[in-house]
Amino acid sequence: MDVSKGKQLTVWILWLLIIPAGLMMTLHFYPLNLDRGLLDMAFFLILMGILSYIPIIINNIPISAYQGVSLAVFLVFGLSAEIIVTQLAFVFLLLTLRLGKSEIYRFPLNSLIFFFVCLLSGMIYYAIGGSAEFNGMLDASHLWYVIVYQLAYFVLNSFLIAFVQMSLHKKKFTLFTIDTLWDGVSTLMILPIGIILFLVYQQMGMVSILLIGIPIISMSLILRLYYNSKEMNAHLKEASKFGQQLTQSLQKEEVLSLFIDRISAIISAEGAYIFDVFNKEIEIQLLRYTENGKEMDKRMKAMRLDSGVCGTVWKTRKAQFYHSRKEWSHLDTGVFPEHVESILAVPIVRNNLVVGVVVMTSAKKRAYEQYQMMIMDILCSYLGVAIENARHHEKARQQSERCALTNLYNFRYFDAKLQEEFNKLDMNILKSLSIILLDIDRFKSVNDTYGHQSGNEILTQLAERLDQIIGKRGVLARYGGEEFVMLLPNMEKAEAYDFAEFIRLSIANKPFTVHSDLDEHRSKLLVPITASIGVASAPTDAEDAQALIRHADRAMYTGAKQAGRNKVAQYVG
Repeated sequence: MDVSKGKQLTVWILWLLIIPAGLMMTLHFYPLNLDRGLLDMAFFLILMGILSYIPIIINNIPISAYQGVSLAVFLVFGLSAEIIVTQLAFVFLLLTLRLGKSEIYRFPLNSLIFFFVCLLSGMIYYAIGGSAEFNGMLDASHLWYVIVYQLAYFVLNSFLIAFVQMSLHKKKFTLFTIDTLWDGVSTLMILPIGIILFLVYQQMGMVSILLIGIPIISMSLILRLYYNSKEMNAHLKEASKFGQQLTQSLQKEEVLSLFIDRISAIISAEGAYIFDVFNKEIEIQLLRYTENGKEMDKRMKAMRLDSGVCGTVWKTRKAQFYHSRKEWSHLDTGVFPEHVESILAVPIVRNNLVVGVVVMTSAKKRAYEQYQMMIMDILCSYLGVAIENARHHEKARQQSERCALTNLYNFRYFDAKLQEEFNKLDMNILKSLSIILLDIDRFKSVNDTYGHQSGNEILTQLAERLDQIIGKRGVLARYGGEEFVMLLPNMEKAEAYDFAEFIRLSIANKPFTVHSDLDEHRSKLLVPITASIGVASAPTDAEDAQALIRHADRAMYTGAKQAGRNKVAQYVG
């Protein structure tokens, strides 16, 4: 959750007021114990910094052994030394989190938390009788003081974190959470490390830092590599499963929505973009965009394909990723928000051509790793296949639903749509349902006079004219031969009759252009056409879908054709 700039400024002000003065006062009341020298303390700091940078990952929670070294520093050099060393070491810990510009406030915030935790737990240790004088050993009584110190450290840290969550993020104050549990596990793990490091140091001096530090660093590296490998395998498995699910989707819009919804979770990105190459491969446009997992409506003009991050991916045909804004600022076209630091951009390849680009963004620096680019490459391959499958399915579906000559819906589609709309009428979703059935008058004579190709030209032009007239009012289909049918939801019979009359006049008053096949020169001619039209409406005229179409057909033949043609007739029961 974002923290307001006002609260961030407050954190910085508190840090400036508390930390410098607090360190001076701590040094005054708890002076450094430098009997072992500053060089030894510096080596402890180096070990803490290394351990901070390579935390052990358990259940997606980083656990750093540097707190064990911090305990040894406290026991050897005193409270002031622990506070100073911890303040310096935690910077390395935050660097592992790859914070963005909007999260810089976490440096002073964590500095304050570490300061108060170290100070208060150290004061508790001294208040209960703890001492810095051990004479090379740690007896049973002092061991209990150390345990109390570490327990106080754990409780104070949990309390301050809960307080910060409530104050800055408006969350409920909860002292015990799953993170608190893992923090307790961390405390149990690091307590023996700190005690052992202290005891060995008391006997062997600086060599102990190597004897204890190297195994701890090695263990941290091995466990970190194991976790990364395990995480990568989990992502690969999830990507494979998602890819199969993606290729089973047969609608392009469904494919794009499914991809953009899931990709952010798999790659852990704040922003996800799908761009489409179009216009003879000179421009690219944004198709989909999500921010923090929520699909957004971000309208923007198409961009030239030879510029920006997308242009680089298109030219090289290879995935690109950038660790910080400095690396891609020269490619900035204003598409991505100002807070974006890391970018991962992968091409969508279809038929050996780059047809699109997927871009993932993050406000954190170095947010993406090489294996994530590999996963994205695999997913974009699935996306390319899924889009191609959807395109073929759409083409096949269109061919099965559309008339090849007029590109209108065919009888098969219309019949299913009629039943669907009639069901809505039965469920009172629709108040009425009207049908207009239209038949061209004396169409056979047109074919006999000008040829069948000219007849097809008339059918095509009439389809275009009817499609413009009906618009989004209903469904237009070629019923068969020279017959056309219109399905009009929520249109009453009287309104449908007036609409049919308007259609009749639009046909009769404007001749159609044909080229005569029976003429050697295929002369261009204007041919007047009329139509007979029948109208029927439900529930007034029919109780089922088939009855409705029959009654419209009967009105057309008996009320219009047999009455002299070029007429509109409505069904009379």
